[in-house]
Amino acid sequence: MTNPFHDPDTLAFYDREAVAYANRRTTVSRALFDFLARVAPGGRILELGCGGGQDAAAMLAEGFEVDATDGSPGLAAQAERRIGRPVRVMLFEELEAQDAYDAVWANASLLHVPLGGLAAILARVRRALKPGGTFYAGYKAGDGDGRDGLGRFFNFPTEAALRAAYEAAGPWGELEVRSGPGGGYDREPRLWLHMIATR
Repeated sequence: MTNPFHDPDTLAFYDREAVAYANRRTTVSRALFDFLARVAPGGRILELGCGGGQDAAAMLAEGFEVDATDGSPGLAAQAERRIGRPVRVMLFEELEAQDAYDAVWANASLLHVPLGGLAAILARVRRALKPGGTFYAGYKAGDGDGRDGLGRFFNFPTEAALRAAYEAAGPWGELEVRSGPGGGYDREPRLWLHMIATR
């Protein structure tokens, strides 16, 4: 792979699969509501990798201001249809905001960033947060960069590698790791690492 921050083949996969992927689920995770409980009512939230827009719709329904983004134009279009407002097409490395958001939600999106480039992306996320802001991201655990059975690229980090990437992007006021079983679009069970950080 030549790009240190994203895999073009993975983005192309999501463009091809946009309709099916966007309609694969109708519910949101418990992790989202745990995350929202940490954000002041009406707070401004950046969503990185909004997919089909299910989480953005839930956050909007709870009264939050949401800046929904995705690197796939196909998925961004699907999310726009679901939430009825514009969704910005943006790669992670294009995030330039500073002290702009009360929280950042990155559910199953930063797991596509190569491990070698993850700390640089996390530093951009940290910069985009207001002091005291909350950041959530979920990752599929493993032993390093690789592809799943559908050809998508994942960073598959160990907990130690993930902590090291966050610490390199820090400092953080809080850094918590939770783990548990989960699935995905490929229907393969995996151990997930849920990272919760505050600036």
